[in-house]
Amino acid sequence: MSANPKVSIIVPVYNVEKYLEKCLDTLVNQTLKDIEIICINDGSKDSSPEILKRYAQKDSRIKIIDKQNAGLSAARNDGLKAAAGEYIGYVDSDDWVDLNFYEKLYEAAQKHNAEIASGNIIRCGKKITKYKVKFEKEELITDSIEKLKAVKIPKYNYVWNKIYKRESLVNLNLPFPDGRVYEDICWSIKAVYYLNGLVTVPECAYYYRRNPFSIVKTQSPKHVADALQAEKEMIEFAEEKNLTCALNGLKLVRREKIKFCGVNILKIFHYYPNTTKYTLLGLIPVLKIHGKQTAKTPEILTERS
Repeated sequence: MSANPKVSIIVPVYNVEKYLEKCLDTLVNQTLKDIEIICINDGSKDSSPEILKRYAQKDSRIKIIDKQNAGLSAARNDGLKAAAGEYIGYVDSDDWVDLNFYEKLYEAAQKHNAEIASGNIIRCGKKITKYKVKFEKEELITDSIEKLKAVKIPKYNYVWNKIYKRESLVNLNLPFPDGRVYEDICWSIKAVYYLNGLVTVPECAYYYRRNPFSIVKTQSPKHVADALQAEKEMIEFAEEKNLTCALNGLKLVRREKIKFCGVNILKIFHYYPNTTKYTLLGLIPVLKIHGKQTAKTPEILTERS
């Protein structure tokens, strides 16, 4: 590994002993060899730290940062501070990537002089595996709105299927919000908007695991509040930068369920900017209202942060 590797891969790690080895195997075996893998042990209490040490003993490209638990955002911020790569990539430690993932992204970014390169996303559940983002061709996009549309922001505010020019990201001074979940929502739209040039790369994929025990699946009052605050900040930024046409028709902000004897009788869907739809049994449309509506505690829709 050179003093300034081509890509620094930042991997927050917290109690993922079940999945960590598969994640690390796909990183240490990347076809792009000039990388560093920065693993932030965020106060894990399982065997994750021992797994990291075992891999680091075999591969000098792995750097371990041990810290007290402070959450995903803080771990990503610490990883960026320690990174020396030309580009930055983020990987969640229960996910994995194609072995050519970073080579394909890096080569495309270099070819087009782009500050962001984005690959496909494949969601892996217990029974269903499907594309969430799938590019048909390699294409450089420079228009702000078209960049957002290409990577399906705000529908999918994912940070980890991309690489970002490190120097530009540092100069942008855009930390993930400490202590909050759904941190991707307001971060992604700003990074894609401000960084110059985004290239889509169809020949590689990031695989994310649909984990029912992940943080964003927990509907605690704090998580609901964090999600609504992130949505609010994202929409305010889009309106400030005149990006609202990238949101129209795309953003399902939140939904509610009304149940009777355990059966979903009525579902209420709130869309950006001010549209509410009501459906019986979640299938039969019965009412559509334009204009701001008040809502009780919502069910958060973001699948994964």
